[in-house]
Amino acid sequence: MSEAESVPPQRAPLFLLSFRQRNELATTVAAAGWRSVAARRADEAERRFAASGAAVALVDARGVLAEGLAATQALGEVVAERGAALLVLVSRGDAGRIGDFYSAGATHFLSSPMRAVELVQALRFAERHVERLGGWEARAGANAEPLGWRWDPQLRSLQITPALAQLAELPEQPGRRGFLRQLPRRERKLVHSALRRLGADTPATAFAHDLPGVGRLVHHLQYDARTRRVHALVEPLGAAPDAGAAVRDAFEGVRDATAARRWLDQRIGESQTLTAILIALERFEDVNAAHGRSAGDALLRAVARRIDEAVRSTVGKNALVARLGGPEFLVATAPGSGTLLRSCIETAFTRPFVAGGAVTPLEPRIACTESEPDDSAATLLRRLTETIAERAAGPEAPALDRLAGDIARAIADGEVAIVFQPQVAIATGAIAGAEALARWQHPELGAIDPETLFAAAERAELGRALSEHVQQRALAEAADWPVSLASLRLSINVTASDVSRPDFADRLLGRIDASGFPRGRMTIEVTESSIMEELGEAARLLAELRTAGCRVAIDDFGTGYSSLAYLKALPLDVLKIDKKLSQDIAGSPRDRVVVRGVIDMARSLGLTVVAEGVETEQQLELLAKEGCQYYQGYLCAEPLDAAALARLVEERG
Repeated sequence: MSEAESVPPQRAPLFLLSFRQRNELATTVAAAGWRSVAARRADEAERRFAASGAAVALVDARGVLAEGLAATQALGEVVAERGAALLVLVSRGDAGRIGDFYSAGATHFLSSPMRAVELVQALRFAERHVERLGGWEARAGANAEPLGWRWDPQLRSLQITPALAQLAELPEQPGRRGFLRQLPRRERKLVHSALRRLGADTPATAFAHDLPGVGRLVHHLQYDARTRRVHALVEPLGAAPDAGAAVRDAFEGVRDATAARRWLDQRIGESQTLTAILIALERFEDVNAAHGRSAGDALLRAVARRIDEAVRSTVGKNALVARLGGPEFLVATAPGSGTLLRSCIETAFTRPFVAGGAVTPLEPRIACTESEPDDSAATLLRRLTETIAERAAGPEAPALDRLAGDIARAIADGEVAIVFQPQVAIATGAIAGAEALARWQHPELGAIDPETLFAAAERAELGRALSEHVQQRALAEAADWPVSLASLRLSINVTASDVSRPDFADRLLGRIDASGFPRGRMTIEVTESSIMEELGEAARLLAELRTAGCRVAIDDFGTGYSSLAYLKALPLDVLKIDKKLSQDIAGSPRDRVVVRGVIDMARSLGLTVVAEGVETEQQLELLAKEGCQYYQGYLCAEPLDAAALARLVEERG
């Protein structure tokens, strides 16, 4: 008999607080028959526990002893007052601290590593403890009423709790239509999409939306396999954050990328000629590696101030100074002073900066151009970026002009091939998905790296054509995967040019459907640079993809400052840690703290974490300890063709 069959329906849910392993614990207890109110943050834990109606609180203090003890102290009083139980999980090496947790209010303990059956039995003992004390319901009374709802697919009925009815100003049983009518049409789709995702293989999911007069609400959904009902806990978060404001506050006096593009488009549209200068910092990631991300962010602010001072002293206030993302800055002004302005900026960098208490010289790459009559902000910036890239490539790299002339033929002749890099579940070692990557084998120049491939396509104004070609080939090959790969997810990348199209979501979904590959196994990967030009439009498009059943991932996370702020404002499912950041974890203790912070932040936002570029067992072990769920990199395999991927999956069982 399975755990789910042997556990009777619970009179009260389980309150679960885990700082790093919430999803894994929630899945385990859901499989055993519990409905859980799962949290990653300890903020107002006692209030949330009381509101959840739970009889047992589970605090996971493994690897976060101080945070776990503080949470236990916060919960201890309400647990004792209401005759509840509090089970604490600790690492085996911390078993000596159990007395501290007992003094703080814990009633039961379990040390890790443990098997799922041991956790289930510990929870049952905790419930029996509650029964012996007289039961939670008699003591909790009305205070155990949660914000939530329940959907019964057999009766096609939706019931909401009195607390949620009061919050939404609805009758307690408004019916399905009455509840959904409170939401905009687009956000109603989120509800239906979330319900479709749930099932025996996916017992829990979530979606978020804005409710007029209330603010941001997150619905945590859990599927009951026994009754086929869906139970939802609703968490009010308040107003959605203004990510752009967060970036602007960090770089006072310097515009962000969105504002810069608007400034450029406005003046070009007024037929003004502009001189534009792009400044890119070389080896900035070395600063992050040596001194940590906070020191890197402080350094970027110092660079912004120094550039701003050089510009103001040269041309006054009639100029644009902006940070575009990562270590890149833009200056634009009227023509005639470009040479002098560039010289002043170069002079500003002759003085070293200070990062992490150490003197740090910075060498910028600088490109300068004048706008043309048919330019837009996008084409002007692309020209600057290509100039920077050519100088960085060096004299031995194939000239972009030569490669650009070959792109159309390469696409037509099938020279651009698809390979798949496996994505591995750290907990089990099973291959769970694969990312599709482009490879160009030039008949004369040999292998061309992906960055050069896409730069050449942009130079030939074939960026969208190349992106669509890669997506179509990846989907076609994945649709023909053998049975051994039938459960794998497919990740495909989209570019800034893709996202900028108003019909992007419809075109991509049409391409997926035409291939026959199921939407439910698709992950769409976007980089920070592809969504920062117009955040609101990007958020709308990504929400469409999620509503349609796809997952959305932000790729190369850790390469830019602004990504921290934008994470909260975008509808995402997955965060992919940049290769450099993944490999930093095996560096200094400070490096590990940075990676830990990124993983904790992502998981607190409900995002799945995938580490890219993992090459050593040490990196994998450290990432696993910090709560990373998936990895890809040469430790498992290099990018493979479909046949080699199938063989690898079969070999790994």
